[in-house]
Amino acid sequence: MYETYYGLSEKAFRKTPDPRYLYLNEVYEEALEQLLYAVEEWELALLTGEVGSGKTLLSRAMIDRVGERYEVGMILNPRLPPRQFLAAMARELGVVEPRFHAGDLLDQIHERLLAIEDGGRAALLVVDEAHLIPGRPTFEEIRLLTNFQLDDRNLIAIVLIGQPELRERLRHPSHRALTQRIGAQFHLSPLSEADTCAYVRHRLGVAGASRPLFTEAALRRLHAAAAGIPRVVNHLATQCLLEGMGRELQAIDESVVEAVAAGQLAAEPPRPGRRQAAEGRRTPRLDRRTENAGSASPADRFGKAAPAAGSSRRAGETKAGGTEKGN
Repeated sequence: MYETYYGLSEKAFRKTPDPRYLYLNEVYEEALEQLLYAVEEWELALLTGEVGSGKTLLSRAMIDRVGERYEVGMILNPRLPPRQFLAAMARELGVVEPRFHAGDLLDQIHERLLAIEDGGRAALLVVDEAHLIPGRPTFEEIRLLTNFQLDDRNLIAIVLIGQPELRERLRHPSHRALTQRIGAQFHLSPLSEADTCAYVRHRLGVAGASRPLFTEAALRRLHAAAAGIPRVVNHLATQCLLEGMGRELQAIDESVVEAVAAGQLAAEPPRPGRRQAAEGRRTPRLDRRTENAGSASPADRFGKAAPAAGSSRRAGETKAGGTEKGN
């Protein structure tokens, strides 16, 4: 595809979290240092950021840095009730057959953590997409894991990674016992314009680019279109390179980015507002009944003979009750 046309050794903007492509600006370098500090001190750490901000890539870089000194367990889908969460963690850390009952399972995890310690290593649990954790009981199990300790340190370091709503959830008073144990936390903000330009150059350089493939104006426009979100930058940059190849260009200029960005916007269907969506789903039951009532006889509407004049009040009450039920 485009990598051959532009003289690259591989695709520069793949979606996989390859640590080689991590661009360490000041913000990301500080975040990585915070995570490494928490892991080396066997602490609980929290990393948050918007969708596509590079959280998973940063966690892979962290795991690469700690190397073989750690037994690493990763839970990628934590939408689990407490016991299943503990069982998943146990398997990730090397427990072959996790037991069913929570108490027995915790004993197994404790024994495994001690075995890792005796082997001269440390345990690290990384929980990605932690904003999907279903409720307080699972968060409480995570807190209790930090109770596995020696005299001078914890037996496990835990890193929670998620979207900003994770931070909002943990601010609830019911989670204060957990948040008090967080030793390091960091929030990833979007890239600045200068960082977006450097980010694109960095990824192209890792992929083998020997010359600039985007003009400065194109990079600035790319930043504006992606709002500094790395995943969106990757997607738009890929589309720009494909578009440039189709136009037989040697470098991507601003017009290419404009066309790609406009095409992305045009491809997105309009989203109805919440009230419009609700009205679109609502079945007009009352309208159909009213319409039918206009053409049917009293006998048809009530499924029996029409009431006598002396019982008109009772019939009216029945009709009102039927209308209320229809609503």
